[in-house]
Amino acid sequence: MSAYGGRKGYGVASGAAIVLVLFILLVIILLAAVYV
Repeated sequence: MSAYGGRKGYGVASGAAIVLVLFILLVIILLAAVYV
């Protein structure tokens, strides 16, 4: 996970961030389903 790459890697970084957020939401939903 390198912060260096300038404008070249910005699209990849933003895409990875979106995927990470969706993954976290999925985990929260699964945990909620287990505890409820």
